[in-house]
Amino acid sequence: MGLTQPSEEFNTAYGRRVGERLRLIRQQKRLSLQEVEANSDQEFKASVLGAYERGERAISVTRLERLAQCYSVPVDQLLPRSALPSTSPEVVDLTERTGRAAGVTLELERLSAVPSPEGEMLGRYLEMIQVQRQDFNGRVLTIRHDDLRAVACILGVRIDSAVDRLDDLGLIHTVAAS
Repeated sequence: MGLTQPSEEFNTAYGRRVGERLRLIRQQKRLSLQEVEANSDQEFKASVLGAYERGERAISVTRLERLAQCYSVPVDQLLPRSALPSTSPEVVDLTERTGRAAGVTLELERLSAVPSPEGEMLGRYLEMIQVQRQDFNGRVLTIRHDDLRAVACILGVRIDSAVDRLDDLGLIHTVAAS
């Protein structure tokens, strides 16, 4: 029995999904096509990257790996999921335990100031959440109730004290009043 080739329609649809994923990651990194071209020493021309993102041109595995390195993300994150949930997971209401609604937003850029080993463990856990959620903006991350339980374990505090400990560490994102 010979192997059958996927239909042209499937290839085109999948190519568009790959392109959408490439565009999403680039936008999460807040990079323009021209900035990717400059950052990659012209390895990824803006016009070619745009063609990948529109699904007009297929990207090779080797180029996909290089683009993942440019974006500092795992290569599998540049590919679409075959079974994505139809809706985004809801942010669990933390009001009851923390006095804060919708979640606790952390400043990821401040994480390097947290002393080791606590900071290293917390950093690895938050990176895992980013990969799981496919959220690579790198600046802030909102943690949910289940996330907070694990964070409390990492920080060696009770769950009802975790937000206060995160605040003591200077990791809580605060929005400036206008």
